[in-house]
Amino acid sequence: MSTTAREPIRPIATAASTEAMIRADGLTRMYGDFYAVRDVSFEIPRGQVAAFLGPNGAGKSTTMRLLTGLLAPTSGRAFIAGMDVRERRLEATRRLGFLPENGPLYDDMTPRALLTFFGRARGMGEGDLRRRVDYVVERCALKEVIGKPAGKLSRGYRQRLGMAQALLHDPEVLIMDEPTAGLDPNQIEQVRALLRSLAATKTILLSTHILSEVRAVAQRVVFIHAGRIVHDGDVASLGADERAMERRFHDLTRPSRKAG
Repeated sequence: MSTTAREPIRPIATAASTEAMIRADGLTRMYGDFYAVRDVSFEIPRGQVAAFLGPNGAGKSTTMRLLTGLLAPTSGRAFIAGMDVRERRLEATRRLGFLPENGPLYDDMTPRALLTFFGRARGMGEGDLRRRVDYVVERCALKEVIGKPAGKLSRGYRQRLGMAQALLHDPEVLIMDEPTAGLDPNQIEQVRALLRSLAATKTILLSTHILSEVRAVAQRVVFIHAGRIVHDGDVASLGADERAMERRFHDLTRPSRKAG
């Protein structure tokens, strides 16, 4: 389904909507007179993998920063696991793992030291922390570089280290901004396999502008263009194959859809 830019899309109805783990309610962020995102609303129910799709500069990263509490909205509210992120940020972030685009890492620390530091900062007990570090190192394929300073890692390994820290505390909700950016084809498939396995127990929102990513891992697609939601539905609603999805992508991003 779709609509014009002047008619914001509301969340699609789902059987699990009463258990929404991620919720955007009229999120708007302005910089002066410019709307980075405008009246963005959607819900992701427990156990769903949703792709946040749109062209570069559409507002994906801004929306994710609003959802995680890293950026304050001009208006609207964000909820994680039913908790208002602005009012209960610490409680909400305990349930949340976030992989930002080009997330900051301490370049002089090794992956093990960095993950241990993040775990202690989250208040994890030493025994549980050791087990979780071993788990995420294995799942994110970091063993080969576990003793190498982060500043010496390739972009792909840095991305996987960012994923490891997002998974470290075993959160119920994962929000990932371009999780396969900088990875080679083999690494991309490894990350997609990891996301599919995590989907059994977690709610996942991942941003992308890559249609093959949507088809590979997602059940649902929320499409943003020029700061507004212009489509919200299951993956098949974008088209039966990648070529049809490309045509739909072009249609949803044509100039007449820009917010005014």
